[in-house]
Amino acid sequence: MDLHRRYPAIADLKARARRRIPWFAFEYLDSATGTEATQARNRRKLDEVLLMPSILHGEFSADLSATLLGRHHPLPFGVSPVGMSGLFWPDAERLLARAATEAGLPYGLSTVASRTPEDVAPHLDGNGWFQMYPPRDTGIRDDMLTRARDCGFTTLVLTADVPVASRRERQSRSGLTSPPRLTPRLMAQVARCPAWALGTARQGMPRMRLIDDYAGAITGLGSTEHAGYMLRTSPDMGYLHALRAAWDGPLVVKGVLDARDVPALESAGVDAIWISNHAGRQFDAAPASIEALPAIRAATRLPVIFDSGIEGGLDMVRAIALGADFVMLGRAWHYALGALGAAGPAHLIDMLRRDLDANMGQLGARRLSDLPGRLVAAPPALSL
Repeated sequence: MDLHRRYPAIADLKARARRRIPWFAFEYLDSATGTEATQARNRRKLDEVLLMPSILHGEFSADLSATLLGRHHPLPFGVSPVGMSGLFWPDAERLLARAATEAGLPYGLSTVASRTPEDVAPHLDGNGWFQMYPPRDTGIRDDMLTRARDCGFTTLVLTADVPVASRRERQSRSGLTSPPRLTPRLMAQVARCPAWALGTARQGMPRMRLIDDYAGAITGLGSTEHAGYMLRTSPDMGYLHALRAAWDGPLVVKGVLDARDVPALESAGVDAIWISNHAGRQFDAAPASIEALPAIRAATRLPVIFDSGIEGGLDMVRAIALGADFVMLGRAWHYALGALGAAGPAHLIDMLRRDLDANMGQLGARRLSDLPGRLVAAPPALSL
């Protein structure tokens, strides 16, 4: 079967994943918060970024490689940390870690993943990023950092844009609880998804295993009120400074939208800034991530990572043209797993590589560094 004929775009993977993943799990993956206006804004503002095609450059193969935080990657994108990946496809964390490492791409493991750092450690080979939802207890924090370091995670990511739980109304309506409890309503959905059901039976129902190590087994919480919120705190600059002192590798802050935050982040010693509005899952009046990119790029010489709204190689080209050094995707990897199982991530990587290459050819761009010169129009930077 030629996967590129049947599934040439992320939208095709999403459509098939919708049929193969139980509805409650798909709603958790696909939903945003509120009326999902921020999610829609991400798409609309990306579409406003225009680039000028360029002709008569002859035949060439574009160099799609990128260097980030001291590591060379053959492609300018990686796997964002996503909570409870194993809910969307059985053993998702290990499948994604293995695929990312084989392709030389970074893999992000969430604090609230369904696998522990020890579970994915054999598949990392230096490509692991550990994303931290900050524990209130410093002993737990330090133990998590030690475990991540001992497991070979090289980069620490502090997610700063989740000071409180978001509501995610679609997710709540689905009937999902944390940890998942299979009610008759949910079991009926599982019965329609035999591949998911069989894989989950083999792996066990997903739980936030790292959190369980510290909080114990907690049941009956709403889907947006997982056990991690019983341990975590809303970080401040003091917390960031403490993390910097405790972690001797690269440190990234994720969830930055305001360029006015950049000087304090630089003073705290962070190594990269990650622009994100959490794909619209936290706050429904946030600007599109792409709107925030130009001002943040102008405010720092640190590497800039970008996410939120990416639906293909052209969107990556847009973000890089506006100053991003690297792009991360979350949902797309799980659509790929849901659509094609273990074969999905490799297909997605090849799809995105082909898409990047085609768009670079249209622009006459031999290197990613050529892309800013092809920019025609973009959403205005935030005026605050």
